[in-house]
Amino acid sequence: MSTEDSLKDNWALILGASSGFGEATSLGLAEAGMNIFGVHLDRKATLPKVEEIKNEIISKGRQAHFFNFNAADPEKREETLDEIETILKEIGNPSGIKVFLHSLAFGTLKPYISSEQKGMLTSSNMNMTLDVMAHTLVYWVQAIVLRKFMVENGRIFAMTSAGGHRIWPTYGAVSASKAALESHIRQLAVELAPLRITANAIQAGVTETPALKRIPGNEIIITHALKANPSGRLTSTKDVARAIAALSVSDTRWITGNVIKADGGEDLT
Repeated sequence: MSTEDSLKDNWALILGASSGFGEATSLGLAEAGMNIFGVHLDRKATLPKVEEIKNEIISKGRQAHFFNFNAADPEKREETLDEIETILKEIGNPSGIKVFLHSLAFGTLKPYISSEQKGMLTSSNMNMTLDVMAHTLVYWVQAIVLRKFMVENGRIFAMTSAGGHRIWPTYGAVSASKAALESHIRQLAVELAPLRITANAIQAGVTETPALKRIPGNEIIITHALKANPSGRLTSTKDVARAIAALSVSDTRWITGNVIKADGGEDLT
């Protein structure tokens, strides 16, 4: 069974669909025959890029419906899921999401300890970072499962990184969110197994995304990754999108509850 045969005409719901891994996965899954629901948070200046992504999906003969709002807002989440339900019913497919990807990168980059109080991470910083980058995974999955949106053999993915078990200055809250995200994936994998829905975390290698560029000292991270990766290059967003597409086919149901590395062996050294 080819990837296209298994995924064709199903829907993917992508959180963080307008850049980085979310953008690449949206396009990759569309190439494999899937229609895309995309959630993103963009201001006016970057909305033309969103339209380009939607148009590229449509050019592949697929449908694309994008929603611009804060994915951590519970009211907006329910409103958007109402819209998605209406769209699915209008096309005669009231239950059709096969792939759900959590790829949200919005957190505070501050050290835990600083010479001045104002330079330290606060409780509100910590709570916001973990809520957006980890806990929203649980809330979205709860909502789409309760609404019976996920088809049998559905796939849930969440983007993690080596930063979940490595230390980098100012990355503490984000690192904690990645560790929490991986824990949530394990719990979801067990609880969703009776519904034949899998859940896995995807650990990408160092990739030049907007999120990476926001990390102070990212140039050093890139230099180290280039030396550490056996292939001598950084991971690309397309590398990760291809991995997600391959893991989304129906024959991979026995793979669940894992942190799957899509990094070319970078984390081995």
